[in-house]
Parts: sequence; structure tokens; C-alpha cells
Amino acid sequence: MQFNIDATSNKARACTIKTAHSTIETPVFMPVGTQATVKALDANDMLSLGAKIILGNTYHLYLRPGSKLIKKFGGLHGFSKFPNSFLTDSGGFQAFSLSDNSKPDENGIMFKSHIDGSKHYFTPQSVLDTQYDLGSDIMMILDDLVALPNTKERIQKSIERTTKWAKEAIEYHKSQQEKGIGVNQNIFAIIQGGTDKEFRKMSAEQLCALEDFDGFAIGGLSVGEPNQDMYDTVEWTTQFMPENKPRYLMGVGTPEDLIENIERGVDMFDCVMPTRNARNGTLFTSFGRVNIKKASFKEDEKPIDEECSCYTCQNFTRAYMNHLFRAGEITYFRLASLHNIHYYLNLMKQARAAILANKWDEFKKEFYLKRGVN
Repeated sequence: MQFNIDATSNKARACTIKTAHSTIETPVFMPVGTQATVKALDANDMLSLGAKIILGNTYHLYLRPGSKLIKKFGGLHGFSKFPNSFLTDSGGFQAFSLSDNSKPDENGIMFKSHIDGSKHYFTPQSVLDTQYDLGSDIMMILDDLVALPNTKERIQKSIERTTKWAKEAIEYHKSQQEKGIGVNQNIFAIIQGGTDKEFRKMSAEQLCALEDFDGFAIGGLSVGEPNQDMYDTVEWTTQFMPENKPRYLMGVGTPEDLIENIERGVDMFDCVMPTRNARNGTLFTSFGRVNIKKASFKEDEKPIDEECSCYTCQNFTRAYMNHLFRAGEITYFRLASLHNIHYYLNLMKQARAAILANKWDEFKKEFYLKRGVN
């Protein structure tokens, strides 16, 4: 991986990440392709939207169709026909979100499949083996994620495990690369610690001391804590992260969350929000959210967003989108998802342009003014 900082504006960064499959300009939002596809869209759609990297889910792909089958078809790139970069998460979040079916211990996480109830055990090494098969450009290591709020004892245990697993993962990855495995794959560690400053500092310093990692993520946020606590935690944590490597905030979030965290020095984001909200009738625009289900849109001749250049806005009206949603037409899911993903990716392009021009403050002010927030 090649990483360059192209410009800064206050703490906001415009960077370039070059992997084996694409050149990624940051700030970047990674659409979530849980099952090797962004829901309702295919590889051609993602290319038309200009996506340079999407996220795949190690846990789900391990269970179905299985990493060995995906490897047989040329990894995620060959299987999905998306030629640009993939980032794959480790399964730690799924262990957290499916906590009724999982149990961590010192060496890994035991879980029951949500599909058939079969038992599986993830370790730092096995998670990487799965991701070697998937052929992703960026691999996240196994971490121990806990819900917030939580006890100090449990959060400290999470940090200890995450650091232990990170050391095991980086040693294993280096040994595999010496054998010619995963030589074009990069590895990121995940900082934990809840919203406690001392814990975040502890986790960040322990992990960032492991210099062989290609980048670092902030995990364990957007799991129930107030937004301002998330922002404060990110602002506190980034100071302990190396400037010369990518910074990734996992599972975040709304357009406002992206803007606030770009301002705090984050480069990379992912979230199911644009596609999930699209399917539920919520569309993101320059002026805030639109609930396309409302009867007021039944005869509305305007596009979803008059400032948007996406395929949906250039061709269809709010009235048509309202009709498709109410009729339960599958076409609605594709058109709405195209729009929302385009909005997110375009917001990142605008943010980057503002940073390159050293006009971040003006950009952020305009972003909120359009939403009626002074």
C-alpha cells in the first residue's frame, strides 16, 4: 500500500491510498457489500458511481458461500466482477451484534451460525486465512468489541484481548507473506476503549506501537453512545494515531457524522445507512433527508435532489419514486440505492475539494446552512 497526504485544512485530511486494485482518494466512504454485493446494485453500478473501494463481510462470506468457493472464482474481485479494492472486516462486529450466539475467550470467539446453528471458532489467524481466500486489499484483524455503556473491567478486558490478538495477527501475517501468501494484502488494527479517554489512549498506544500495521481503525463507536461522545472520542483518539497511515472510523454513519469526523482527522468510513435507508424510503439530499413515502410527493415533478447529478435524479421524479415505493416495486430499491450511494460518494468528493483548497471551514458552514442549521 502507498499512502500520501495531499493536503490538510485544519485537522481535515485529503490523502491518496494506492492498493493492488485501485487508487483511492480520501476522505472516502466505502459502500457496504456484506454478501459481496452492495444491496440492489451490481459491479457495473458501483463503477458508474465511481466507487474505488467497497466493504465485504468476512463473517457472512465465511458462512455462505464459503471462502474456499470464493477463492476458486478468483477471490472477491473475480467472484463479484468488481475490479477495484475490497476491504473486509474481521467478524468482530458480528460477534458483538449477534452476541446471543457468540462467546469470546482469550484466544478467539466461539459463535453459532445465524443460518443453521452450527458452531464455529474465529481466531486471529483463522480470520486472516479466510481473508487470504477472499483476496481483499485491506484486511481487518479480529477484535473484541463491547456494547456501550459497559463496566471498566469489561472494557479493559476488551483492550487486552484486542492487543493480544493484534500481536498474533501481525506475526502470522508476516509469516504468511514470507510464504508468498497475502503479499498484496494490507492489514489494519482496530482501536477499542469505549468512550473512556484513558482506555482509548491505552489501546491506541499499544496498537500503534505495532509498526507493521498498514493502517489503524477506530472501532467500538456508534454502538449506542450519544453522537457528541462519539465525536469527542474520535477527536481524542486521533492524536495517538500515526499521521503517515490511514485512519478509518468503522460503521459511521450519517452525512453529519462524516463531516464531523473528517474535521477530526478521519480518512475512511463505512456504513449500511445509505442503502438501508434507501430501502426504507429515506433519501439523503443536499438539504437534508426526504421521506419519499409521504403523500405530499405523489404529484411532485422535481427530482429527489435538484443539485444531484445521479442517474435517478437525472431521469425520474419524486412522484415516480413515491409510486414505486408504495407499489413495492423492486426497481425502487435500485434507483433509491443509486441515489443515496451517489450522494455519499459525492459528499466525499466535495469534502476533498474543500480540503485541497484549504476551505474546510467554509464548506462545513455551507453544508449545515443548506440543512437549516446555523
